[in-house]
Amino acid sequence: MSIYLHDIPLAQAQARFAEALQTAGLAGVIATEEIPLNENALGRVLAEPVWAKLSSPHYHASAMDGFAVRATETEGASLSTPVTLIYGIQTTYVDTGDPLPLWANAVIPIEEAEPQTATGTVDPAARRPYAIRIRAATPPWKHVRPMGEDMVATELVLPAGHVLRPVDLGACAGSGHHELRVARKPRVAIIPTGTELKPIGEPVQAGDIIEYNSVVLAAQVRAWGGEPTRYPITVDDFDLIQAQVVDAARDHDLVLLLAGSSAGSEDFSARVVEAVGTLLVHGVAVRPGHPVILGMVERSPQSSFTLQSSTPIIGVPGYPVSAALTGEIFVEPLLARWLGRMPAEPLTLTAQMTRKVTSPGGDDDYMRVVVGQVGARTLAAPISRGAGVISSLVRADGIVVLPSGSQGVAAGEAVEVRLYRTPRDIARTILAMGSHDMTLDLLAQFLAGKGRRLASANVGSQGGLVALKRGEAHLAGSHLLDPETGEYNVAYIQRYLPGVPVVGVTLVGRAQGLMVLRGNPCRVQSLADLAGKEVRFVNRQRGAGTRVLLDYHMTQLGIVPLQVQGYDQEEYTHLAVAAAVASGRADCGLGIAAAAQALGLDFLPLFQERYDLIIPEDHYNSLLLAPLLDLLADGAFRAAVATLPGYDVSDMGQIAFRLEIV
Repeated sequence: MSIYLHDIPLAQAQARFAEALQTAGLAGVIATEEIPLNENALGRVLAEPVWAKLSSPHYHASAMDGFAVRATETEGASLSTPVTLIYGIQTTYVDTGDPLPLWANAVIPIEEAEPQTATGTVDPAARRPYAIRIRAATPPWKHVRPMGEDMVATELVLPAGHVLRPVDLGACAGSGHHELRVARKPRVAIIPTGTELKPIGEPVQAGDIIEYNSVVLAAQVRAWGGEPTRYPITVDDFDLIQAQVVDAARDHDLVLLLAGSSAGSEDFSARVVEAVGTLLVHGVAVRPGHPVILGMVERSPQSSFTLQSSTPIIGVPGYPVSAALTGEIFVEPLLARWLGRMPAEPLTLTAQMTRKVTSPGGDDDYMRVVVGQVGARTLAAPISRGAGVISSLVRADGIVVLPSGSQGVAAGEAVEVRLYRTPRDIARTILAMGSHDMTLDLLAQFLAGKGRRLASANVGSQGGLVALKRGEAHLAGSHLLDPETGEYNVAYIQRYLPGVPVVGVTLVGRAQGLMVLRGNPCRVQSLADLAGKEVRFVNRQRGAGTRVLLDYHMTQLGIVPLQVQGYDQEEYTHLAVAAAVASGRADCGLGIAAAAQALGLDFLPLFQERYDLIIPEDHYNSLLLAPLLDLLADGAFRAAVATLPGYDVSDMGQIAFRLEIV
């Protein structure tokens, strides 16, 4: 076998896997079982149809507390000519659900009957009077649930393949069942591999990786109707991994072998599959997740699964996003097949891309996006595409699949989004583009309790204004300093949003300064120390307000970019700059105090600036943004921001400027 994987198209990989499953007798429901009909049956999949054993109700039942009567004997009753019915002869009392006497075909509600004594006075025994007086006729079968009103014996209650809901359990019980035959939950073994992995909760050092892919996959398996078994971490040793796979295949329907599926020196998964069975696929043309392995493991004679000779195995890439998407692409459809239900079909909507995106020409590209409605348009904004960025899936509202050969999508082009959230969630989403600030995370948290979601993309202050110009955001965070006037944001808005009425609302005042390692080993005290010294700097991206601030003060000091080592090394957030310093990739970077504190760095304050929310007038006056603007005056929110270092909330919520159409 070649030491490197060979990508094949997704459809071809799925077909090859399906053929192997068919040959192994694993193309449909793999096993069934009888379970008690109780609340634990929720979510199980019926292996056979449920037919009504009893009619429901199985007798003519009173639908009200009242008096059973013959409808013909109520004819002529009116307000002026009431009819009297003798209790025990012409009427009798029934509670809701009681069977009707054979002679009765209607019920008079108790509140519509006047209890009478033999002398015509009110009888205190309201449910057992001498007689009742009624002042309205009642038609046959009024206030009666006739036999079979809900279900008739032999009627189909639920088909095979149905996923049981709470109401279904009631319908099955009501039709005379006390047990149900369902598809057995597929048993899925999940084996994490890697010498560098550490269990959740253990201390980690440089080079250690917290193992959580097995948790994600186990949760996916359970959500999709399977029964997961998480094995302990297996170090990178061929014999140990092989032994775990053989053991897992003995008593499970599916084995998920995590990591080791690429082509590194310690990537043993493909070799293990070849050694214990058949390697069907090593590499699928999807991004992220292309090192996927598909194969079949031969079961040992001691297997508890006597009817099947092999167990499918999927080698799952180690990067978190790749692992989760491998679950969606390969594991969920397989479990659906074994459970006898249809594969999951996510809700979809059509949206316009906010910017051009390129894609590998030969791969199906699964792109994560945030989605929002701005005016009459539904927009999809791409977020981080790194296979190791699990937070991108947490933030994502959905997935856009760019098919092989498309090579990308243009800005403004319509795409289909497979939603992770409901359309209602999308409708209450506020899209914020622009400069990164840590108070936006706090704002998102507080908005969650106000029925709103804040979805933000860190594209820099100028990028945020461009997004507003294109109608792709509700607001933009900005702190662009005008070198000529010393004013924030106004000149740039006039340049990028001419003729657009906007409101500038102050969010915070904040300190910008140099972030350095504890003790300041590089001995920098000001921007002047960056010029000509052996100090590795990390910068913000072009268009970021912090980059504009840096360039302004460098110009004031007579420093040119070539004098600053690392000036062209760019990051997109304050936290990313802090991470670069904390990891030793850089000696210092310009950013905010809260980011320095978050990563245990020292902070050397240099400048004070104003950070504004730039909001077009129509959005400023909208119901969507009303909770956000209200929060800026909320004492709890202001207090939470004030606890972060380097922030001044005294002007929070104040209108800094208002630009009208001239």
